[in-house]
Amino acid sequence: MAGLPKLPGFNFVDPTTSKYHLSHTFNYCNGYRIPKIGMPGIGGQELDINSVAYIQSQDPVRYDPSLTYGRTRSVAPPQFIPHYALYDQKCLTFKAFFKQSVTESPLEYYRVRKVNIIYFLEDDTITVMEPRIENSGLDQGRLIRRARIPKTEMSDYWHWKDFAIGKDITFYGIVFHTIDCDLFTREFMRSQGLFIGEPEEMPPDPYTQERHASVQAHVTLTPSADDKLRRFLEYDGKVLKFDAIWDTRDEEFGELRPYQILYFLADDTIAVKEVHERNSGRDPFPLLLKKTKLPKIWTDRPVTYPACYMELSDAEVTEYYQPKDFLIGETIFILGRRMLLVDCDKFTQDYFRKALCIEQKPPIEYKPKPKPVPPKPMPPHDGIGTLEDSLQNTLTFLPKPPRKDVIRQLLNANKYLRYVMKFDVVHPEDEIRKFILRYSLADGCCYIYEPPIRNSGIWGGKYLQNSLIIKPGSDPLNPSYYTPADFYIGAVIVVHEQRFIIIDADLYVYRYMQANSEKFPCEVIENMRNYMYNKGYLTDDVENELEKEKETQKKAQRDAIGRELEITKTEMQRCMESLKAGGEDTEYSTRKKREILQQYEDTLKHKYVVPEHGILPVNLECAYPVKIGKLPDLECREEDIADASFTPKHVDTPEEIQQKYYAEVLRKHHDVCEHGKPIVCDKPDLLTRVPPEEKVTTIPEPIMVSGVEHPKSACRVKAVRFAEGDERCMRDRYDLCNLKHEKIPCNCVQYEKK
Repeated sequence: MAGLPKLPGFNFVDPTTSKYHLSHTFNYCNGYRIPKIGMPGIGGQELDINSVAYIQSQDPVRYDPSLTYGRTRSVAPPQFIPHYALYDQKCLTFKAFFKQSVTESPLEYYRVRKVNIIYFLEDDTITVMEPRIENSGLDQGRLIRRARIPKTEMSDYWHWKDFAIGKDITFYGIVFHTIDCDLFTREFMRSQGLFIGEPEEMPPDPYTQERHASVQAHVTLTPSADDKLRRFLEYDGKVLKFDAIWDTRDEEFGELRPYQILYFLADDTIAVKEVHERNSGRDPFPLLLKKTKLPKIWTDRPVTYPACYMELSDAEVTEYYQPKDFLIGETIFILGRRMLLVDCDKFTQDYFRKALCIEQKPPIEYKPKPKPVPPKPMPPHDGIGTLEDSLQNTLTFLPKPPRKDVIRQLLNANKYLRYVMKFDVVHPEDEIRKFILRYSLADGCCYIYEPPIRNSGIWGGKYLQNSLIIKPGSDPLNPSYYTPADFYIGAVIVVHEQRFIIIDADLYVYRYMQANSEKFPCEVIENMRNYMYNKGYLTDDVENELEKEKETQKKAQRDAIGRELEITKTEMQRCMESLKAGGEDTEYSTRKKREILQQYEDTLKHKYVVPEHGILPVNLECAYPVKIGKLPDLECREEDIADASFTPKHVDTPEEIQQKYYAEVLRKHHDVCEHGKPIVCDKPDLLTRVPPEEKVTTIPEPIMVSGVEHPKSACRVKAVRFAEGDERCMRDRYDLCNLKHEKIPCNCVQYEKK
């Protein structure tokens, strides 16, 4: 059991063991602790001395350091790369030359031939290449094939360590002198610790220099070939167009005849077309000259040339017309005819500007100015249908209906303005007739209807169907029609020579004027507003305005109460602040005096609202008009103002006198015109009736009103003076407060100056 390992399942308990004490480990000898050798275990049992825990450090046989520090790792040997794989496709290139002697030529003794020496590192082979030179006459290319070249007779071969710049190298009896190398060769030699030297110059070849000197550069002018295919592909369809005239006015029955000259850039040919005009009396020949090359001088040909049956060729013509010969304002000859160039098209102008750097002149005007076409008179309207329909018959052969304003019809559909009219009385029996005018806002047509009156003997009903009413005196071919701006109370409307007077209108008319005030004059809106107010139709509007005014006043009162609550002051302080008592701010005191005086004068004025120019006529049909005489000068003069002016309460100002006077005149006028007795007309006798043109109309005499007279004492209210002393000034202010107290309560209190 003693030899069993200390593992789970291998431990057994000895039942015979009765001692469990643990023996000591050290013994003391001369005061020092010395470990016991072969110390027993628990209960005096011997320990396992063969265990690793009891191995002595001096035992070199059983001690293994790898158990403590681990096994040592050996360095891996480097990977082996063969020589041919390491230097595969790596070459050293040297530039060199050798001199070749020439014995059979008197012009040269030797030649300098350039070569490239290539050394292959993978197998230490060498090859020599000579670059090919054009027209050298030598067999150039590979001079020495690739192989290991022996250096000596002792079986030594050339190695890359034997190469350097500026060194003579002998291959098979030929001496090569190196002068340079490439960059890879230089870097490789430097990496191996070898310095190969600086590059050298290539010596010149005497024969090559002599050949270069003997050869001279010959400059020749080779005429450019006229490539017709290229010109066709580039200029096909591109034509220069010119407008020209043939002037034959120096001959009998001569004239200016227009032509069009076409220059074809593809083959330099020219064609001349006739420009046909309507009713010219000439046959419509298409071309004056067909497409052909045109010589400049067509008579310049040999005398012996058979021109009667042979055409001119390029050999007989010295010069043809070219594009540069066609300039605006120049004269060219088309087979003896003088043609003046007057204009060209846009493509021709661009071609001359870009290709020839020539700017064409502006076109030449040669045609006489056409006479102005007289306007076509419009036929007068025959009365059948509307004017717009009749005008359509004169514009096109197949007349079309006139265009309608669809937007206006959609926005104003079923919207009408209605007015009440009466005849401008000529016959007494027509006085009772009333008419209703309905204006359509959709198309501007008017419809007139007469309400029937019982036992009148007059048939009522439709008086005028929907149609546009023309204003009198307008142009029949461009008439102006009646619009809502022409309809107001008292307006005279002429319908087919019949005069009507508008006497009434719907409230919707006034509402429409309010909503579209920009379409109506101010006088028309004011006229309709006065009429509606007199009729009592605007009562609701007045009440609404009064309610708004009351709300505004209440709000102002609430704001005033709020301001008083914010700053609480005594009556004495408010009066002192209003009068600025103390005499420090004289400017404020003067301004306050004027304000109080103006408030007092305003309380004395009457509330009559009368315009300055007199009385407005309320009843337009009053037989007794009122005319106001010349107004007197109401300005107060210096002599009317006394030195000691005062402010009496019982004296009226000039404005008050004038207002009272006009108010009395207005009352009398109202009594006469509004509440007077109606005029009763007797039924005239048919036999003794006077014709209308012989009737004598009597104009009633107007009531003349004289000017306003006012006493001179009334001017005293204009001047109020204050004494300079403090006591008088304070009393006057106090008096002014009392004066104001009669009309408006004042917050001033009695005070005395201390």
